[in-house]
Amino acid sequence: MSLRLAVLASGRGSNLGALLAACARGCIHGGVVGVFSDKPLSGAIALAGEAGVHAWAMKPNAFETRDAFDAAMFDAIDAVQPDLIVCAGYMRIIGAVAIARFPNRMINIHPSLLPRHTGLHTHQRALEAGDAEHGASVHIVIPELDAGPVLAQARVPVHGGDTAETLAARVLAREHPLLLASVAAVASGALRLDADAIRWQGAPLREPLRLGDDDRLHAAP
Repeated sequence: MSLRLAVLASGRGSNLGALLAACARGCIHGGVVGVFSDKPLSGAIALAGEAGVHAWAMKPNAFETRDAFDAAMFDAIDAVQPDLIVCAGYMRIIGAVAIARFPNRMINIHPSLLPRHTGLHTHQRALEAGDAEHGASVHIVIPELDAGPVLAQARVPVHGGDTAETLAARVLAREHPLLLASVAAVASGALRLDADAIRWQGAPLREPLRLGDDDRLHAAP
C-alpha cells in the first residue's frame, strides 16, 4: 500500500520539496496528498501549487480561537485520509484535541538531540551547554512540546570555532536525509508506529535509530 502523506509547513518548504522529490524518485513508497499551512503566502504553499498537490492555508487570526483554527485545519487534513502527518517546519503549537485525532500518526523533525534542547534557539543553546554533539530528531507529536517518543536521530560534531550559524548549517545538511529516511522506513513497514508500541523490523524500539553516513537508518549501537 502506498503511504498517503499530509505535510504541515509554515516556511519556504525545503523539507516538503525533499519529500516530493523522494516520492517522485520512488525512494519513498508513497505520495503527498495534501499540504497544510498557517501561512497562505508561504513557500510551501507555492511549492504545493507548482507540484499540483492539494493545499489548504488559512491565517489563524481569521478564527476566534486557537482550537477553532486547529479544528478547521485538521478537518481538512482528515478529508485527504492521510496515513502519516509530517510536521515539516510547521511553527505553531498544535492543541491536544487535534493531536488526539491522529494518535501515533503525526511526526515532527526538531533541530536537537531530544530530549536535550526542546523549543527554540537550539543551536545557540547547544553551544552554551558545551555539547560535544548536536543534531536533529524525528519524534511522534504529543501535546507536550517536543516530548513525544523519538524515532530517529542524526548526529553531528560540535567544533571549537562553531557559531550558532555554522552549527545550524551542519545540522540542516542532515535534517533532510533524516526526515526522508524516517518517512521511507514507515512507508516500507520497517518502522511501525503501532498503538501499543513503536517497532523497528518487528522488535520494539528501545533507542532512537541513528542515521548513518549512507543516509539509512540503523539500530543504535
